[in-house]
Amino acid sequence: MRIASESNAGTRNPDGLPESIDAKMRLQYEVEQFLYEEAALLDERRFSEWLDFLTDDIHYWMPIRRTTTAKDTENEFTEIGQMAFFDDDKELLTARVRKMAVGYAWSEDPPSRTRHFVTNVRPIAMHGDDVTVEANFHLYRTRLESEEDGWRGRRRDVLRRVSSQFRLAKRHIYLEQTVLLSPNLSNIF
Repeated sequence: MRIASESNAGTRNPDGLPESIDAKMRLQYEVEQFLYEEAALLDERRFSEWLDFLTDDIHYWMPIRRTTTAKDTENEFTEIGQMAFFDDDKELLTARVRKMAVGYAWSEDPPSRTRHFVTNVRPIAMHGDDVTVEANFHLYRTRLESEEDGWRGRRRDVLRRVSSQFRLAKRHIYLEQTVLLSPNLSNIF
């Protein structure tokens, strides 16, 4: 399903989102279906197919979260260019997927079993072919016989329409945790 183009979608809000309820519902549905399909690919370990969901200029970034005082919350997360758990482009993400495919990723042999939960999906802005989306997530992972991990937080994604299909152009991942107890971060969020 494709949302109406700028010219026939009706009026738009200052954030670029359509004002008509039909156009809003179509956009919401399309965004959610993209995110759910992406989660299914990751949970089914279809990582090579997942790479096709990405634009060539993807920015995949997870800053480090710090505990701060109430008056210093603007410094809770590291900034782009500072230390981060991930600061990847398509080339780095492709290399990660290849390592898992050929068995060179020791942290994924045997492979993790994951379940991606995506909720509270909200398109918050639209500019041209890009839709900025905020969503909450829970990534549950189990590995080996007794290793269990869970990460929760929010994501700010930019989905770009390419040939009438959404592709992920940006993913910024904000964890709730300040201390990560898992032995690695080998999964894709």
